[in-house]
Amino acid sequence: MPEHWIASPAAVARIAHRLARVLAAPAVAYEPFVVEDRIVGWVTPERAQRLARWPELFERSESGVECAPRLRTPQARTAALADVALTLAAEGALTAWRDERYAVATGFGEPPLFELERAAARYFGIHTFAAHMNGVAGDGSAWRMWLARRSASKAIDPGLLDNLVGGGIAAGSTVASTIVKEAWEEAGIPKDVADRAQDAGTVDLCRDRLDGLQRETIYVHDLWLPPDFVPANQDGESVEHRLCAPEEIVSVLATDNITVDASLVIVDFLLRQGHVPPDDPSFGALDAMRHPPVSSLHRG
Repeated sequence: MPEHWIASPAAVARIAHRLARVLAAPAVAYEPFVVEDRIVGWVTPERAQRLARWPELFERSESGVECAPRLRTPQARTAALADVALTLAAEGALTAWRDERYAVATGFGEPPLFELERAAARYFGIHTFAAHMNGVAGDGSAWRMWLARRSASKAIDPGLLDNLVGGGIAAGSTVASTIVKEAWEEAGIPKDVADRAQDAGTVDLCRDRLDGLQRETIYVHDLWLPPDFVPANQDGESVEHRLCAPEEIVSVLATDNITVDASLVIVDFLLRQGHVPPDDPSFGALDAMRHPPVSSLHRG
């Protein structure tokens, strides 16, 4: 049986250097976005000033931006925020419109305070949730991993390599249903196979982006696929699939040719599977990147 593969410390150091750059803690000052006395998002002062131009919907103070008291119900907030998002999109302030909403709550699975168009999620700095899956062929001692290349027409990270399966968890969906849905759409994996994906915990991101704050928890999964499996994209969002040896995986992770989200998910795999052992000089830095402290976000 082949020896358990271990990434070289030099390769791991290059990955750690790149991820320290792209996962850097937010440098911008943010103001809380408050609903029912609870912070549900974070906006820059410039965006807070723009929202204040809807005084019937938002109240801005030293404490941040708050939904107006007249928006008493989740339905009223959802309708009002939908109109705001449409206006912001027309102004060019958002990424491509998705026509899909995220549930905004104090915690995943909690009753939503409102729903928000996905394109506006970063503008308001809401906490979003996603589900990603490492598609792996072989076994723990001799494995390869499938990567997908995103279409050049994607609004986020066009043309970059990505996990085999991944997507945001829309309002009304669950982690499991998102994995099944995305597995079929992105790789042609049927439900009975996708259901075998192993829950591997979570990773978190909190970083500045041009369109706002990305504050996301990703539910990570591993799916060990048969050696004869070949992905087949169904929705046009992936244009290439590549089965990579471990050495190629760590090489790609040191570059900006792969999405930051997928990079963190794959690094998590390498740490969990022992391919980056605890005595590697960069292990501690990579381990800490999986769950950045809440204090990394500071107020304006």
